[in-house]
Amino acid sequence: MTRILLLDPDAFHREWLRRSLDEVGVLSIDASDSAGIAATDLAEVDVVVARVALTPGNVTALRTRLGTLPLILFTADASVRRAVEAMQQGASDYLVTPFEPTELIAAINRCLERPPAPSNERAAKRLLPMVGHCPAMLDLFNRIEVLGRTQSSLLIQGESGSGKELVARAVHAAGRRRERQMISLNCATVPQSLIESELFGDRTGQIEQRRGLVEEADQGTLFLDEISTLTPEVQIRLLRLLEDQDGSGSKAGHTRGNGNVGVRLIAATHRDLRPLVAAGRFLEALYDRLNATTLTVPPLRERGNDVVELSNWLLRSICHKLSKPALALSDSALTAISLYDWPGNVRELENALERAVILCNTDIIEADLLAIDSTKYMRRAAPMTEEAEGETSIEGYFVKFVLEHQDALTETELASKLGISRKSLWERRQRLNIPRKRTRTRAPRRDSDL
Repeated sequence: MTRILLLDPDAFHREWLRRSLDEVGVLSIDASDSAGIAATDLAEVDVVVARVALTPGNVTALRTRLGTLPLILFTADASVRRAVEAMQQGASDYLVTPFEPTELIAAINRCLERPPAPSNERAAKRLLPMVGHCPAMLDLFNRIEVLGRTQSSLLIQGESGSGKELVARAVHAAGRRRERQMISLNCATVPQSLIESELFGDRTGQIEQRRGLVEEADQGTLFLDEISTLTPEVQIRLLRLLEDQDGSGSKAGHTRGNGNVGVRLIAATHRDLRPLVAAGRFLEALYDRLNATTLTVPPLRERGNDVVELSNWLLRSICHKLSKPALALSDSALTAISLYDWPGNVRELENALERAVILCNTDIIEADLLAIDSTKYMRRAAPMTEEAEGETSIEGYFVKFVLEHQDALTETELASKLGISRKSLWERRQRLNIPRKRTRTRAPRRDSDL
């Protein structure tokens, strides 16, 4: 049965679409808006049908989060220019409201009749959606879409566990090479004595004994994580490969039987390469080529309330993977997640949630199951006092922080420093019986006050 994800803030129109699809045997999954993606297992979806305002970045952000899923947009804007722009940004089809159910069904069938993605892309389908609404992530989505259309080499920078390979896959999926495979290698996991043959293969004279990953990725994408660990010899060969592809070198790159290998190189590192260049440990010419086009993945601690949305998405995915019933995070768990520094970023968050799912014997995950080090809380808060250092209760810290700072900070500022929304702050005030002080009328300032 075909499964359709409906994204439409208009509840009446969404219900009309759902009933129209049900009549022809199409199962629909409802979501009020794009935020509903976080609660949906996209691996079980065949086509997405969405009402999206065609403003700069909207379609791009949605396209990036959906990965390779077909996307049908509908809008009241009937201009040809808008339709072309939507298709250029990754829409599979475009409908103008009002439309008949038969038009939507025909569009869905057109999407399903297109050739399926290669097996390696289907395997990566669950990895491609990216969750986030903070300004840094929206900017990253836009840059992924723009850089995906280019063929230039790319350097992705970000802390360990922040999702650099996920970004690389999104760039690959957004580009012309998406029908080809993406080969990934963490250079730090391969002994230096073997890394050159791993990438470029083994040859004895003109006889090839084993193909390397560069040739395996021919016409596709080669992703090299932790590129700073490469030996000088391998750095030189990569530089020559890039020069060969630009037509500016002496064709000294690794070749196959019918000509030179052509790959798009995407590199990643959690280290600043500039000191390595200055110390002569990283080839300056290679750095210049990679650094010409860069993407920076923000650490989880700088993504605000994205951490809550991401936690819910990961929790659903983990429950599905472990064949566990759907679980939910308690308020204390969400507070712990919001306040924690996450030095291991998304990878650490996923590991903490998976551990909690395994150990949980109810339908609610409490904070203690996350096994988060309490000394690393308060990532946005004021420095911890001696009294607070002994406080192990998340709720206790919340009460203490609000009472100590509510006179000096607005509700918006309090929520921001706690890493939660204003609505969550209000709800927790009510639950913990911390009334909000009324703002007093400020008296005229006197000279003696200065």
